[in-house]
Amino acid sequence: MRCTNNRKEKQNTLNVRRGRHESVSKKEKIEKSDINRHKALKRRKRKRRNTIRITILAILYVVLFIMIGFAALFLVARGKKEVLLFEEKAYDKQVMKEELFAQKMCVTNDDTFVEGYERNDNLYSVGLFDIENLETLHSENIHVKIYPASTTKLMTAYLALKYGNLDDMVTVKVDSSDFHVDEQICGLNEGDTLSLYDLLCGLMLYSGNDAAIAIAEHISGSVEEFVNLMNKEAMILGASNSHFMNPHGLHEEDHYVTAYDLYLIFTACMNNPDFVKIISEKNHVATITDKDGNVYTPGWYATNYYATGEAEEPKGVHVIGGKTGTTDEARSCVILYSEAENGKKFISVVMGAPDKQILYSEMTKLLSAGVAK
Repeated sequence: MRCTNNRKEKQNTLNVRRGRHESVSKKEKIEKSDINRHKALKRRKRKRRNTIRITILAILYVVLFIMIGFAALFLVARGKKEVLLFEEKAYDKQVMKEELFAQKMCVTNDDTFVEGYERNDNLYSVGLFDIENLETLHSENIHVKIYPASTTKLMTAYLALKYGNLDDMVTVKVDSSDFHVDEQICGLNEGDTLSLYDLLCGLMLYSGNDAAIAIAEHISGSVEEFVNLMNKEAMILGASNSHFMNPHGLHEEDHYVTAYDLYLIFTACMNNPDFVKIISEKNHVATITDKDGNVYTPGWYATNYYATGEAEEPKGVHVIGGKTGTTDEARSCVILYSEAENGKKFISVVMGAPDKQILYSEMTKLLSAGVAK
């Protein structure tokens, strides 16, 4: 009996152990299954993340290539546009030349030397134009950009004649005290009233910088607007190598002309008989009413040496008149309208002489060689 009981107890113990082992095995299986599911889930998540990354990168690459493509197209289009603009500019210059021929203007691109005139390398530019035969008799650097000094006032006069009325009464806003002591002025004061004709005489004969400002403000309302008009009208006249910053010619770096452009502007001015009348005068007496109602009559004298008698006209040549200019940067300049004994008319220009004595000496030699024949 006791033996039987011992076997039963052993059997029960074995069964309990077996049950525990089976229980542990099941638990391990469950844990392994959970681990595998977790690993599978992580793999799927990793795969999705990789897929998303690849998709995003693909999209970014596509966008990048599209942007590069557009950039390339833009650069090509811009290059074509620049070429077109260059072609248009070249076309415009050609059209200008054709229009100048049509308008009976002297046209030249090369240096030309009149017989009997020795070249002076101390000058910036020299030009002599036969305006009846439309022939450029002499040209040195006439297309080179230079500072114009008061020859600028030719453009101011041209606009005054084109857009103003000589009988206009102008009330001056500028004051002579606004200018430095070494800057040429007519002595106008704020509140003075005078005719546009008087202002033009002060501008062209006496080269008054205050007269230039008064004209600019009368024609356009402000100096800034007048300067815009100067540049616009210069292009219309074919003076495409000039750029103006003010109406008087006091030095500014971006204010320049060429001798040939001055010839074009001067010729345009001479189409108005009043301009020729003004520059042919040796002096002018203006009538001015100040702000208090007082009248005064200043006299303004021509500044070119042929008019003042400080330079003798070449034999066989009558200098009708013109415009002078002097600054440290531009040096001494003059452009003139002259007539030969046979009635032929000429425009001559000398720019950038070291001083006035050399300026008029060179001009006399030029006129003697090209006009007095």
